[in-house]
Amino acid sequence: MHAAAYTQQQDVVKFLIDAGAPWNAVDNNRITAADIALSLNDEQIYNLIRDAGIRAELLLTLLSTNSDSSPPVSSLVIRDADTTAAGSTTAFLSTPLRFTTDTDGQDMCVIDLKDEEVGVMMGWELPIMQKTVQNLFRGLENQGGLKILNVGFGLGIIDNLFQSLSTTTTLHVIIEPHRDILQHMRELGWYDRPGVKILEGRWQDFVNSPELLGLGGFDVIFTDTFSENYQALHQFFQTLPKLLAKPSSRFSFFNGLGATDALFYDVYTHLSELHLNQVGLEVVWDDVDVSEEKQGRWGQTRKYFTLPFYRLPIAFKKRL
Repeated sequence: MHAAAYTQQQDVVKFLIDAGAPWNAVDNNRITAADIALSLNDEQIYNLIRDAGIRAELLLTLLSTNSDSSPPVSSLVIRDADTTAAGSTTAFLSTPLRFTTDTDGQDMCVIDLKDEEVGVMMGWELPIMQKTVQNLFRGLENQGGLKILNVGFGLGIIDNLFQSLSTTTTLHVIIEPHRDILQHMRELGWYDRPGVKILEGRWQDFVNSPELLGLGGFDVIFTDTFSENYQALHQFFQTLPKLLAKPSSRFSFFNGLGATDALFYDVYTHLSELHLNQVGLEVVWDDVDVSEEKQGRWGQTRKYFTLPFYRLPIAFKKRL
């Protein structure tokens, strides 16, 4: 399929996809056939491969949802199992974290694997979080008594932005499972802040519990977990109808899945919109230029977002 994309033979690409060729196969340089089509500005071949990816991932998600055992293995996709703290929630929660600052003054929360440092959250994400908060609260500026839910504290970037809003909030709930982050939150005084409620555990521990549902629903929800895959994010989407308080409520998430390759990022962006539509939410996207923020700010850490634009989602029960 790489050769067909390079020679721009659309019929051959379609034949290979229909015959079951994997949409996300990479060569020795980790380049996909869609990357080649993109470099040639061949929109038709790129869309053929991207749409095959969306169909494959939809099927895999459906099979996973209907399975009572472990997620099924699909011949339609190629993916490596990551059992390290970067890809396994169980491993992540038992791995120590470090809160540090790099030579440029960038705050970082990182984990150390055998041969590399992996960022859990890094300061360069601030412009993304600022734009997310701006879009989440557009139209709510004059409303009081708002309730906010954030899943995953990290460095607390978005939670600090929530706290700095002039809009009156009566409740700010944070769900966080990692013991080191919880200790960091204690040291920063988050447990003593008025109106802040911290639930210690994974979001899966609380979504069906009176401890969370008894709060009566939220006006704004954001989630940014670490080491969880798209299957977990899809499961969280399914909880939104009962967590969002009213039609004007809105939801966003850190849209970083597949963000080291344009094809994978495009597939997961479309996939998330389809799944949010299925639970009755409309999605508005906003592109955020992050090329300057990321440049030269990775240090020794693994790069988890290498694309120049971040696609920011805001989901509503209805379009305002």
